[in-house]
Amino acid sequence: MFESFDREIRNSDSMTMHQNFIGGSWIDGQEAADNINPSDTGDIIGSYARASRQQAEDAIGAARAAFPAWSRSGIQQRHDILAKVASEIMARKDELGRLLAREEGKTLAEAIGEVGRAGQIFDFFAGEVLRLAGEKIASTRPGVEVEVTREPVGVIGIITPWNFPIAIPAWKIAPALAYGNCVVFKPAELVPGSAWALSDIIVRAGAPEGVFNLVMGRGSVVGETMLNDDRVDAITFTGSVATGKKVAAACVEHMRKFQLEMGGKNPMVVLDDADLKVAVECAVNGAYFSTGQRCTASSRLIVTEGIHDKFVDALTDRLKGLVVDDALDTATHIGPVVDQSQLDQDNSYIDIGKAEGANLAWGGERLNRSKPGFYLQPALFTETTSDMRINREEIFGPVASVMRVKDYEEALAKANDTPFGLSSGICTTSLKHASHFRRNAEAGMVMVNLPTAGVDYHVPFGGRKGSSYGPREQGRYAAEFYTVVKTAYTLP
Repeated sequence: MFESFDREIRNSDSMTMHQNFIGGSWIDGQEAADNINPSDTGDIIGSYARASRQQAEDAIGAARAAFPAWSRSGIQQRHDILAKVASEIMARKDELGRLLAREEGKTLAEAIGEVGRAGQIFDFFAGEVLRLAGEKIASTRPGVEVEVTREPVGVIGIITPWNFPIAIPAWKIAPALAYGNCVVFKPAELVPGSAWALSDIIVRAGAPEGVFNLVMGRGSVVGETMLNDDRVDAITFTGSVATGKKVAAACVEHMRKFQLEMGGKNPMVVLDDADLKVAVECAVNGAYFSTGQRCTASSRLIVTEGIHDKFVDALTDRLKGLVVDDALDTATHIGPVVDQSQLDQDNSYIDIGKAEGANLAWGGERLNRSKPGFYLQPALFTETTSDMRINREEIFGPVASVMRVKDYEEALAKANDTPFGLSSGICTTSLKHASHFRRNAEAGMVMVNLPTAGVDYHVPFGGRKGSSYGPREQGRYAAEFYTVVKTAYTLP
């Protein structure tokens, strides 16, 4: 059953080419790139094809040709394919998790958890296929019937980031296929392994020719082709703000639907009445786990005066006990940064923070381990202000800063003082403050006594302001993006 994937993984050390999948066939690219383990840069996971511009156009054409039949396919067929994908992912989550940890650098436990999440997402949308519903509404005109239904959009271009190389593709691909769309999938060039493995599973689950297409490669080639082709009906993108703006401009030019998830600078408020242990664990989990490489990471820790010093001391002690090492080592708490470029960016912001006058209370040092990798000691800044760049710009690494505030009102104001609005959290035992914060935090998701990072797969995901644009992802709200509403009138 798993023969194709197993063959590629067994032969990866001898540099078997992992091909693109276009129009029902596995196809070599115009060039290839090595997939490098950030925990051990001498470990090459495999070689992955890079699609040419023409191949990207061919994938779009294949999806366009397949759309009429797939959009009218039976719900049982679509359900069965998604259910098969979910079943195989779950059956192989340890194996796939090891691949993910090896290529992206999050710990093995986190990687296995992410793979499990991908399986749950496909399982959820397999069920949603069978729950497609419409409305029968009375007309204001006697004898006229009104029916409101949802129909697939068409060809969906999917562009995903490197930090969640199987979960984010899953929560875009699964609803796209569930609602009868065809897919052209471009994963992040940095982490093609998990994307290729997921694609192989989808193909072998029975996706018809042209319905699903994988085009790995450069954003300047594959991504640009997708953005400039009129045959693409919608684009869903997760990545940087700068690239998101380019996606938006291109989609407006072509009058197509688009959905953007672009990052965050998420606050975690800690009030005087908070349970100190809970607050510290929320901060460590939210700010530093997954090496801080999450758009939902709580990189701004806003702490009231009465608990500030105790919180900083307890958090520093907790950081000192964290093990930073190879992602595949079960004793590791925090893996490496994903690559040299990201490490350079993290180090640059640490220098910026010190230059701005922030106090580097702990960490921020490049670490050497038994294998060469991109290891960075988690960094904690204190005595920071909201106008500092380290509190305004997304760093996307294991770097967090503490802001001291007088009271809840100031904490709320500081929490909302950001161009982003993805996730926002508070640690408190006060029902009054928790309730007020839930209502007044300017974010798409609010957490009370929980880390800002960590969401369920069956409820909507998304933010406000500069974090997100367009309909929410995940859960039943995904239908808003992956379908169009039709209102039909009938006089029997």
